[in-house]
Amino acid sequence: MRENKKVVFMGTPEFAKESLQKLVESGYNVVAVFTNPDKPSGRGMKLKASAVKEYAISQNIPVYQPKKIRNNEEVLNTLKTLEPDFLAVVAYGKILPQEVLDVAKYGSINVHGSLLPKYRGSAPMQWAIINGEKVTGITTMFMDAGMDTGDMLLKEEIEIKPEYTLEDVHDKLMVIGAQLLVETLDKICEGTIQRIKQNDDEATNAPMISKEMTKIDFNNTSSDIYNFVRGLCPFPGTYMKSDNGKTYKVYKVTPFEDKTIDKGVKNGDILLMSKEALYIKCKDGYVAIDIIQPENSKRMDIKAFMNGNKLSMMDKFI
Repeated sequence: MRENKKVVFMGTPEFAKESLQKLVESGYNVVAVFTNPDKPSGRGMKLKASAVKEYAISQNIPVYQPKKIRNNEEVLNTLKTLEPDFLAVVAYGKILPQEVLDVAKYGSINVHGSLLPKYRGSAPMQWAIINGEKVTGITTMFMDAGMDTGDMLLKEEIEIKPEYTLEDVHDKLMVIGAQLLVETLDKICEGTIQRIKQNDDEATNAPMISKEMTKIDFNNTSSDIYNFVRGLCPFPGTYMKSDNGKTYKVYKVTPFEDKTIDKGVKNGDILLMSKEALYIKCKDGYVAIDIIQPENSKRMDIKAFMNGNKLSMMDKFI
């Protein structure tokens, strides 16, 4: 049955590549792949293909890389010519208009990295960790023209353990999402899938993370800062800025609640500095900086940083 069903796959990063590979290995007939255009990367700014494109080429699957989908007659005509049974969309990075979604015979299916209707948007994994959620997961759904508002199909949940970073959650959901996509298409073909409408009143948003949003705010609690740092690790990473203008990327902290700190110490002040430690005051205590990257330098643990640091107890982080 699977080999008779034609799939057009739309996706871009490694997260999507796993789903594409699972579809191919499961026997679905992937007739084309749509992915974002190659982007400059590295110091030489050479054009780099997406993970999805690289895999598609290795499997001799035709690749299309339109700059835009909306109001693009060429794309629409290409899709109609392909006559897909399904559009499978995973982290493509483009909003698809209804006329594109309607091309597929059995529908357009999306793999989304949250337990919908919570965390609709482009950064669901990041915001789930930042907000201190204990669980997250994958939802497959029929797509409509809204932002992650289509009818839900299958779900699978995972625990967000306290030590998990974005990388941990990403890698687990990447595998689950690929498996759930194949299971979803199978059940649609069998006619055994159940559509569940989302309750919009329960919806929360997960907007894209901009660079301006990655600065650590030491007016927050130690646990909030801890969740913020791990929710953006390793990419794009968080940063703190000293009052002398220097910026330091931060990849790991340890939170400490402490109500006994002298009230004269302000949030962002250095509370303790030694050859092996850097503690910074925050709302309810302090955070220990564990992994740091100074400007124009490499990532390092705090002991290595403190061995050559130029900070003083008078420095403040703003």
